[in-house]
Amino acid sequence: MTIQGVRDPDEHAPPARLALDGHTWREIAYLLANLPMSLVGFIYAVTVLSTGAGLTVTVIGLPLLAAGLAGARQLGRLERARARVLLGVRVDEPTPLRLLRGRGLFQRLWMALKDPVGWRTMLYGFIRLPWGILTFTVTFVSLFLLWPVLPFLARGLTNVDRAMARVLLSPSDELERRIAELESDRGVVVDTAAADLRRIERDLHDGAQARLVNLAMGLGLAKEKLLEDPDAAAAMVDEAHGEVKLALQELRDLARGIHPAVLTDRGLDAALSAVATRCTVPVKVTVDLSRRPAAAIEGIAYFTVSELLQNVSKHSAAKSASVDVWRAEERLLIQVRDDGRGGARLDGGTGMAGLAERLDAVDGLFVVDSPAGGPTTVTAELPWRDREDKVPGR
Repeated sequence: MTIQGVRDPDEHAPPARLALDGHTWREIAYLLANLPMSLVGFIYAVTVLSTGAGLTVTVIGLPLLAAGLAGARQLGRLERARARVLLGVRVDEPTPLRLLRGRGLFQRLWMALKDPVGWRTMLYGFIRLPWGILTFTVTFVSLFLLWPVLPFLARGLTNVDRAMARVLLSPSDELERRIAELESDRGVVVDTAAADLRRIERDLHDGAQARLVNLAMGLGLAKEKLLEDPDAAAAMVDEAHGEVKLALQELRDLARGIHPAVLTDRGLDAALSAVATRCTVPVKVTVDLSRRPAAAIEGIAYFTVSELLQNVSKHSAAKSASVDVWRAEERLLIQVRDDGRGGARLDGGTGMAGLAERLDAVDGLFVVDSPAGGPTTVTAELPWRDREDKVPGR
């Protein structure tokens, strides 16, 4: 019987539920698992370091230590997965260690031994043992004696775990960024070299090679007519002589496109002055260098200015231009200005995007300032490397 105005306690009772939510229970599980995981990590780190260090006097010591560091990477992966599942902390995976086959055995061994990810994981294993004992003890006791404040304790302790995972198990942002840039730059360098080779092959096949084939055929016909018709043979030899001159000019132009002799012999000042004379507008060249940079840097600087002056001739409608080259500390700076109509862009189809990629591949910079109506200023920056003078006779 139900008394009016009095609610039956069994009617519409709320469903039974745990006092702690799922997130808190996952944090508690993480803290209780800290002890076995920290024991595994500590024992592994001590075993690898003591065995590897003790055997360094033998041939297997350093390879054993390198293998131990590779194994530490796997332990770090396991810890990152545990933190991701139980704590909701997403720590990026480090870049795999690339032991290139083209390198020697000792170089690959040295790369494995100086792996920062493996060493940080070893450090993580060392410092985690006392922390794992502390967190396990506090959490286990709190389950029975301090359960009202257990959620707050669990959150505070796991916040420390989150910080440790982010600091010691995450890759170095700067290092990872640099690795990604170098991988991208290596692809740009390979593609650029392949494109240059294809261009050289095409120029040789369509230009000098075809002209030399015609020259050989003409000389063969002149040889046959030498006794029958000397005058015709002489005319054919004269024509062949002209073909030889044209072939030589094409070969010179091709060699200049690869690496001009004046750049090798006299440096940037003379080489850029020669380039400026081929521009359709007057160009003032100023090179302020007390010494020559490395040959590779010098070549990139030359071809950068050459390409920019070609753009001035073809697209700028300028009346004058200037080229300034100077050194600022450990950087080589190039600035090309013109008083043309402006509007130059990296994506404008003038080859500037390719120049930017080439400079970026060698850790350089490429900046275009070209408002509509002009003027246009292009600044390129390259790392400075001193030129290695070769000893005569070697």
